[in-house]
Amino acid sequence: MTRVVVCECSCHDLTATYKNSIVFLLRILFIHQNFPGQFKFLAPALAADPRNTVLAMTMKQLHGREWQGVTLCSYSAKRSSTKDVHPWVSDFETKTIRGEACFHAALRLKAGGFTPDVILAHPGWGESMFVKDVWPLARLGIYCEFYYHGSGADVGFDPEFPQKNEGEACRLHLKNLNNLLHFQAADAGISPTEWQASTFPEPFRSRITVAHDGIDTGVVAPNPAISMVMNGNVRLTKQDEVITFVNRNLEPYRGYHIFMRALPELLRRRPGARVLIVGGDSVSYGARPAEGGSWKKIFIAEVRPTISDADWSRVHFLGNLPYQQFIQLLQLSMVHVYLTYPFVLSWSLLEAMSAGCAIVASDTKPLHEAIIDGETGRLVNFFDSEAIVHEVCSLLDDPAARAKLGASARSFAQSHYDLEAVCLPQQIQWVKELAMRKFVF
Repeated sequence: MTRVVVCECSCHDLTATYKNSIVFLLRILFIHQNFPGQFKFLAPALAADPRNTVLAMTMKQLHGREWQGVTLCSYSAKRSSTKDVHPWVSDFETKTIRGEACFHAALRLKAGGFTPDVILAHPGWGESMFVKDVWPLARLGIYCEFYYHGSGADVGFDPEFPQKNEGEACRLHLKNLNNLLHFQAADAGISPTEWQASTFPEPFRSRITVAHDGIDTGVVAPNPAISMVMNGNVRLTKQDEVITFVNRNLEPYRGYHIFMRALPELLRRRPGARVLIVGGDSVSYGARPAEGGSWKKIFIAEVRPTISDADWSRVHFLGNLPYQQFIQLLQLSMVHVYLTYPFVLSWSLLEAMSAGCAIVASDTKPLHEAIIDGETGRLVNFFDSEAIVHEVCSLLDDPAARAKLGASARSFAQSHYDLEAVCLPQQIQWVKELAMRKFVF
């Protein structure tokens, strides 16, 4: 059997390859600007079936042409956004530019002999907006991460950062144009959580299947023998009081400011504790600081004068860790703190559950599916730094409570989010039903 293992942006060399190929069960095309992204488990699982041929289009400029059985097709935009374009439509222009780049790359793939049966796309950056114009008979399934709202979700949640632009709701209406255009073209959607799916309007909400991306609970598991070295000379083990806090980037959307304001009292009350903070200096969600700089530095500057040098030496900012070290950090954690606006739920929360962490989390809607107060974690008001301190200290003083919460959290993660037993079978079934045209509306 001849497998397709070479694909560049031109894709002109595919025709001869396909003429010599057998008929595949499914020809699957993934589209993600930063592939694999949310498809890091699904794509290789589908490619592992020798009856399938799997390609992925991405704007990531890649050194290799194949990843875990998936043929990779890189492409890039040929123009940049217009200077001084109306701010309400700048987002849509950027998505249109990306969609145009993907459209032309898809035409080259088609000319090279590739026609997918199924297209699986993350539409968030606009790339897949026009793919059905290239392959109108292909079944399009989209990853439904979040639908924007002017109120009732992330926008307006935090009174400390009010919207200063009275036209923000108008801008968000236009930002949803990308979603709405995808709804017209897509045959079905998939969303990782019920709450995220609930942000999408009918009638498309009824086309969304809820199936999480999956946590490898065999890899992300408790490890009583874990140890890590901080600053080259401080070795920490499970016997040490380790408090962990994780963001992709340290910013208000994930409660970094609230956690930092809890630090002075937390350090005062726990003179032996170490606080390990993971996250970058940039912004993943929301606005950048109006005064410039980074949120990380702004809130360090706010609390540092109230923390002694000795206490501050027990706070470790670790940046963004390699995945294996990140798992070790969760395994080391005695109490893990996770805070978020009503927004996309972080993988890190479910990974902390899988690692058996005792978790203190914000009582915000995205967490209600995973954190049952008093069973799989403890919920606190997002804005209440004093409550965070109280719950963290209470758990640090109660090994039995920590063990019970951690065991319950891991059991919940295994039964609801395990990659092999739960999530991948659900996702693959969704792909099969999409291909078999079972989603009819």
